[in-house]
Amino acid sequence: MHRKVHRWIVFTLLTLGPVSLFAADKKASLGVQVTPNEAQRRVDVTIDGKPFTSYVWPTSLKKPVLYPLIAEGDIEVTRGYPLAPREGERQDHPHHAGMWFNYGNVNGFDFWNNSNAIPAENRTKMGTIEQKQIVSTKSGSDRGDLIVESTWITGKGESILQQTTHYIFMRHGDARMIDETVTLHALNKAVFHDDKEGLLGIRVARWLESADEKGGIFTDANGKQTKVEGYTGAGATGVYTTSEGKTGDAAWATRGRWCMLVGHNATGQNITVAILDHPSNPNAPTFWHARGYGLFAANPLGRHIFDPKAAPLDFTIEKGQSAVYRHRVLLLTHAATATEMNKSADNFAQIQK
Repeated sequence: MHRKVHRWIVFTLLTLGPVSLFAADKKASLGVQVTPNEAQRRVDVTIDGKPFTSYVWPTSLKKPVLYPLIAEGDIEVTRGYPLAPREGERQDHPHHAGMWFNYGNVNGFDFWNNSNAIPAENRTKMGTIEQKQIVSTKSGSDRGDLIVESTWITGKGESILQQTTHYIFMRHGDARMIDETVTLHALNKAVFHDDKEGLLGIRVARWLESADEKGGIFTDANGKQTKVEGYTGAGATGVYTTSEGKTGDAAWATRGRWCMLVGHNATGQNITVAILDHPSNPNAPTFWHARGYGLFAANPLGRHIFDPKAAPLDFTIEKGQSAVYRHRVLLLTHAATATEMNKSADNFAQIQK
């Protein structure tokens, strides 16, 4: 080989090679990347290389969850406890981790409140949702997809529901969005007895709690009581608003097609966390199980518990039948308006798959 040609090849490999590798790595990190790591029991979701959320099923939890939820600008909107406790935050309700989907009373078993804090003698009353498999992942420029399967198992070891969850992770402007479609297939007859503990839940960061939170004793379906302290100190800025104009504490136990929680962090950055209910969901529009201490949940299946004048719903999925639940979660780096939420809800209502 001619010496000059050889030198050019060497120069090209030394100079363009690393650049090409860097370009490939940069390209791989752009867009919405969904990266499974089953050995670590997680699937990580990033946007342009920055964390958005992870689907995790650690052995310390009784269900898979999305944790944490991170808005544009690396602003974490979920509580750290129990997975990654932070100084100064509440450490009540150890079953409130990130964002989850389950229920407080299915065939008499409590899937919502289960955690390692449950005494051994009471565990047969609880239910566990076990991760079974990652069906598929897909990354893209503005959207990533994750489909997973899990099984609802009673405290007596009976599998009663097969759950298939399709997550769509999206970004649009300053908005980060999660569309969650859950299909529950009944392996045996499943009765969702009327209960306040459900269905899609998020436990938010300390600064998104309500400054008016007075605390109290909260009782679950099994009569277990959890004490929640009233808010003390500065920093809580969260205010709930529903599609029907209910605000603050008045949002709890009311119905609506959307509810948003608006607050600002220590640097003054406004954040909106919103849940949109799809009109096709059973018993829509949902009731809002939204508490000032940081629990933000949509529960369409508790009717009498929220409205004592109404008959219990006791939503039932017969063996071999299925039910589908669709929700959209929005993380915005501004204080959203009702007009904006209504437009988002209108758009979401048009989506069928």
